[in-house]
Amino acid sequence: MHTTSLAAPPSPLSARRRWTVLAVCALSMFLVGVDTTIVNVSLPEIGRGLGTGTRGLEWAVDAYTVVLAGLLIVSGALADRFGRRRIFQCGLIVFGLASLACALAPALGVLVGARAAQGVGASMLSPVALAIVVNAMPDPRERARAIGVWASVFGLSMAVGPVTGGVLIAALGWRSVFWINAPVVVAALVLVAVFVPESRAERPRRLDLPGQVLLTAVLGLSVGVLIEGPRIGWASPTALVCYVLTMAAAAGFVRVELRHGEPLVDLGLFRRPPFASAVLGAAAVFVALNVSLLLNTLYLQHTRGWTPLASGASTLPMALGATLCAPWSGTLVGRFGPRRPLILAGGFIAAGGLCLTNLRQDTSVPLILLAHLLIGVGFGFANAPLTNTAVSGLPRSRAGVAGAITSTARQVGAAIGIAVAGGMAAGAGPAGLAAASHPGWLLVTACGLFLLVVARVSRS
Repeated sequence: MHTTSLAAPPSPLSARRRWTVLAVCALSMFLVGVDTTIVNVSLPEIGRGLGTGTRGLEWAVDAYTVVLAGLLIVSGALADRFGRRRIFQCGLIVFGLASLACALAPALGVLVGARAAQGVGASMLSPVALAIVVNAMPDPRERARAIGVWASVFGLSMAVGPVTGGVLIAALGWRSVFWINAPVVVAALVLVAVFVPESRAERPRRLDLPGQVLLTAVLGLSVGVLIEGPRIGWASPTALVCYVLTMAAAAGFVRVELRHGEPLVDLGLFRRPPFASAVLGAAAVFVALNVSLLLNTLYLQHTRGWTPLASGASTLPMALGATLCAPWSGTLVGRFGPRRPLILAGGFIAAGGLCLTNLRQDTSVPLILLAHLLIGVGFGFANAPLTNTAVSGLPRSRAGVAGAITSTARQVGAAIGIAVAGGMAAGAGPAGLAAASHPGWLLVTACGLFLLVVARVSRS
């Protein structure tokens, strides 16, 4: 696994230039975050446009998140070796071209392939941009403020994706949610070329290609079974073969990583309870977020007959809660440690899930909006303390490794959340969707309660 530039020499950049670098990198992070959730609100329209059902639409979302999760770590390693700005620019180009392919996709298969290519590009943006920012901020206090801004932008991007998607679909149709990436990518490429300096790790780590292949296989097989399980049968011969292959790939991955001198994933970190719980907590938060977004989209558009714009607008309380509470969470972590904001995050997410565990066809809109607000507040409080818990107590040389694993866990959680929520909704018609979603809202509640466990394990 790669390390970030925490050990890099101090940057000679001026203060204005350093914060400009942060703004440019945050723009790309915003693009990646929005694209993770913007497609959710578009799914019913994409299904009608391409003539596909819920299960095919799940692949359109998870092709992006699975590839992104699988390649995050190796992309960071490539950036450390070949130059962070260079890999960052490559990522922008791949992401932009793949977005155009998504916008022009004539069929579901093309869309899924283009979404996977988007994931390849996005994997070169998220960890690499953070490494660029850390390299540009040699002062620890300034770096802490920059990472706080980074976390706020990330939380905001995930939350506003559905709102943005609803507006675009209402005005220009579902293909516009991909067209909109083009001008942002062009602007980012120009800004990177002008303002972002090149940097590399002093001693880049060797690539772990066997580990990378096995990690991708584990993620692809496990998510694939979750998506296709309801159709093929959980005990069918095909499913049983997939279970065996998944376990074999997982066992092979552990064996390769334990024997590799510079493994893709440092499994020794998982011996630390705070780190292991923080990684699981990061996955749980994104399971909760993506289950909420997908069930909300399908319920409001299919059962209640809302337009994409209206269902996207219903997530505004979620976006507001995440936007306001992310920087507040960073302040609380700095003053009191991660435990208090983690307790707040878990409590609010659990409360939001509980609001909808008895969802009906005629559930009041204020209750739905309240649930979205509570989940958004919890999401806003969650990211900063989870990252802090993952890296606290580690030497600086291993902090980047811990951060990369946590980022990967978030995307794995997103993929699992989409697969689970889609599986609940796939066999339900509009009239039965509300009842079918009840286990999903219980899952959201359970994810919130799990954060309370993470808070107990974390250092206060």
